[in-house]
Formats: sequence, structure tokens, C-alpha cells
Amino acid sequence: MDNPFLYELVGYVGSVLVALSLTMKSLLRLRVINLGGALFFVCYGFLIHALPVIVLNLLIVGVNVVYLAQMWKQKDYFKLMEVNFDSRYLGNFIDFYQKEIREFFPGYMFKPKSGQLVVFVLRNMVPAGVLIVRPQGGQAEIFLDFVIPGYRDFRAGRFLFEESAEYFLQKGIRQLTSAAGDLRHESYLKRMGFELNQGIYRRQVQPKILTDGVL
Repeated sequence: MDNPFLYELVGYVGSVLVALSLTMKSLLRLRVINLGGALFFVCYGFLIHALPVIVLNLLIVGVNVVYLAQMWKQKDYFKLMEVNFDSRYLGNFIDFYQKEIREFFPGYMFKPKSGQLVVFVLRNMVPAGVLIVRPQGGQAEIFLDFVIPGYRDFRAGRFLFEESAEYFLQKGIRQLTSAAGDLRHESYLKRMGFELNQGIYRRQVQPKILTDGVL
């Protein structure tokens, strides 16, 4: 039994997903959401018996699947690069991404001081993120933990907090603490193993065997 409203609804959902995918800063999310949109359009093409719509979107599905498979198989090289608190590159980096940093950390103000530990996370030698902390008494308060657009697939965070435990332990840091930023940052902290305790997110630094920086 034909149901024109249902057919249109499937087409609208596909359109929304395709449009939404184009707003994604993460290439992985773009591919996944675009794939979902193309699948809805394949269904829409079958419902309205439109062969061109089916063929075109099957091609889009295939392209997305190929690229997603390549992304999952790709081995990225990660490395930590420590810089001085007054590094000119650090200042330029913060200034360039200032608007996006404030989206995640509305109250953050860049105030470089001696005693702060500043570490860039390099992904295939690209500065994908930066961590600024203040070590004190075995703990380190996180002032900033920011990853640039296009690299927000949690790999940089996993390398920093899981694979690089030995680095923090060598610095005398046994616990990392962080205040929550916006809801996205709070979700990120939970995913990275931080637990909320008395209004502060905390994560114990646990030793882990390194894998030559390859994830």
C-alpha cells in the first residue's frame, strides 16, 4: 500500500543527514553521517522507483565505506612535544584557535606562567592538540586540553591520558584534575576515564606499556 507521506519522510531524513554531514568538522563524523544519509536516499529511490537516485546513492555509499575502512585501518604516529610556557608558537597557537577554545572553555584566559607544563600532542607530526597543566604535590590541574578541528576522534586524548602515563609519572604527576567546560568537554572527560569527585573531574595516572606512539 502506497504511503506518500512515509516516502517523503524518508527523503527528508536523508536530506537532513546529508546537510548535517557537511557541517561536521571531524572527517570521520562527516563520512558516517553522510553514509547514513545516502542509505536513506537509496531506500527513498526504491520507494519511488527512481533508478538514478538509487544508483547515485549506492555509489556514495560505496565511496564512504571505502574511505571509512581506510580511516579505521590507518596507523597514526603520536608523539608528545614539551614546550616552554612562554613559547611564541604556543601564544600564536592559542591566539589562532581562541574562538574555538572559548566554545569548550568559556572562562579560559591564557596566562602563561613559570611552573606550568605545556605539552603539544603531535599526530603524524601535526600539532593536533595542546595540554597546559600546573603540577603541584603529585597532582596536575588542567588549565587547557584542546584538540584542533579534524582531529577530534579521541585518538589524541587516548594517547595523552592512556599511552603517555609514564611521561606524567616521570614528572611526579600521579593524578590529573579538571573542571568541566561545556557539556561536550564534560562528555570527553568521562570518555577519557575522568571521574567526578566533589565537583572536580579526576583521573589517576596508571602506568601502561607504550607502543612506539602508533595507534
